[in-house]
Amino acid sequence: MDRHDMAVEAARAGADLAMELFRTTLEVETKSSATDYVTEADRGAQRRVIERIAEEFPDDAIVGEEGDQRSRLRPGETAWVVDPIDGTTNYVRGLPIWVTSVAAVEDGETVAAANVWPALDTEYHAGTHGVTCDGDATTVSEVTDIGSSLVAPTLRYDREYTYAALLDSISPVVGDIRRLGSAQATLSLVADGRLDAAVGLLETHPWDTVAGVHLVERAGGRVTDLDGNPWTPASEGIVASNGDIHEELLAALPE
Repeated sequence: MDRHDMAVEAARAGADLAMELFRTTLEVETKSSATDYVTEADRGAQRRVIERIAEEFPDDAIVGEEGDQRSRLRPGETAWVVDPIDGTTNYVRGLPIWVTSVAAVEDGETVAAANVWPALDTEYHAGTHGVTCDGDATTVSEVTDIGSSLVAPTLRYDREYTYAALLDSISPVVGDIRRLGSAQATLSLVADGRLDAAVGLLETHPWDTVAGVHLVERAGGRVTDLDGNPWTPASEGIVASNGDIHEELLAALPE
């Protein structure tokens, strides 16, 4: 089995467990903030993903959001980046926009990604070439007028100035704004053209971004940091777009 097929199988395995517990009574804990949740479903789904990967690739490293997994990729390694439930706040509140995300990285290059949305019966996959949504090839949008674009703020919501500053800066420029509460879901929708761009100003974590960035890039889009440099998992902030509105969107960001 290659790593693309494993990414899909492992993401499905974790998603199945999470779906079994969706909209059931769960013990909910908080981590860094009052809305940064973790549940037994997150932990169980991550264990399920890791167990499936270990059956075929026992020597590969794991970078995961929950438990005692590492939080960063290391140069030169082969690793799997796992988010068992990206959008846990949505999950806890019974909203169906959440994703089980798995990506494979070899020596700094993402070679496979799968974002599975079990509550909406949707999957996004990418190997080293194109992207599929539910088995059909898909690409980024062809919108060239930023004034008619649909853009999504993403990554953490903060109570300081950052989120408000982003909205103040881009609202007069773009056509409309959506915030979905799941970075991987948001990036998936950029990859299939339903959104034209996604922007996050804060620190990125690999599990929130690596799979989705791969989808956007393989679908023909562009992903950079806030200064327009190529995005890496160490970047602070992210701009992912169809490419056509990218420069104008960068210019609109708050300083």
